[in-house]
Formats: sequence, structure tokens, C-alpha cells
Amino acid sequence: MFVQREKFVKEHQCLVNYISIYGQESNLTTWRQAKINLAIRGIDSSQVVWNYEGSFLNDAHKDLKADYIIANPPFNDSDWSGDQLRKDVRRKFCLPPVGNANFSWMQHFIFPLSSKCQAGLVLAKGALTSKNSGEGEIRRSMVEEANLVDSIVNLPTKLFINTQIPTA
Repeated sequence: MFVQREKFVKEHQCLVNYISIYGQESNLTTWRQAKINLAIRGIDSSQVVWNYEGSFLNDAHKDLKADYIIANPPFNDSDWSGDQLRKDVRRKFCLPPVGNANFSWMQHFIFPLSSKCQAGLVLAKGALTSKNSGEGEIRRSMVEEANLVDSIVNLPTKLFINTQIPTA
């Protein structure tokens, strides 16, 4: 997704140097691959950090306000330290269920958005319909009260090599 930013910049008639990329990864192998991928394309990756604790427990960019966020978080992650994050300020719509991080990820990416913001997230398609542990209420709040959803794109199964499930 980062590599596509050059096309985005050109389409919006901006200079590539005006774009900054921020990110963090808890998987060291994935982080190394991202750094190499960006380096061979000449893209500054100085703000793409390895964070062994993960972004929920140790947000490396907690003061960031971004105009655009693109993310592909882990799908249906049940091991996300949900019990430790019950009072986290990034969870402003509702508390996501401890057993599934999908809505915690959504709120994590919404929190740093600036006033002229857009975000694109890839999630398991089940996040569109699940009502387990308050997920339906979180979704309703995001759509009806906060007016945060502009569109949803259903993606096919087998789009990602690490999962067979459909995504959106």
C-alpha cells in the first residue's frame, strides 16, 4: 500500500517529498520486508518502526495527526491485550470485545485522523455483520452517529496469501 502512494501523489499534483509515511509493526520479519520494500523504491521509511509490544500497548506515533491512513491489520485477532486497554482513549465509540480486535483496530486508526481526513482499512468481511459483544453497537455508532463510513468495498476470498477468508 505504501508503494502506491506515489500514484496517489501524482494524481493529486503534489510533490512526493510532501508525503510522510508513519507505521509500526510488531512482527520483525514483516517490518524488515516493509523497510526493504520501501528502500528499493527510494521511499523514506525512517518513521516505520519495529515495535515488539504492538501499537495497542505502545503507540509509537501517539501524537500523530494524519490526513490519510491506510491499514491492513491482523484479521480477527484474539490476542490483542483487550483487558489491558479498557480505558484507552482511542476506544471512543464503544469498548470492543476482548476476543476480537477488529473494532479496536478501526478505532485505533480513526483516532489520529486530522480534520480533513480519510482512511482506508482492510478487515475480515465478518466485521460488517458481527453483533458479538457489542460489535453491532460500535458499527452503528460509527455509521449513524459519527458518520465515518463513506463506502464499503467487498473483496473476494483468497485475495491475501495468508488467509482464505473474504475481506472488505
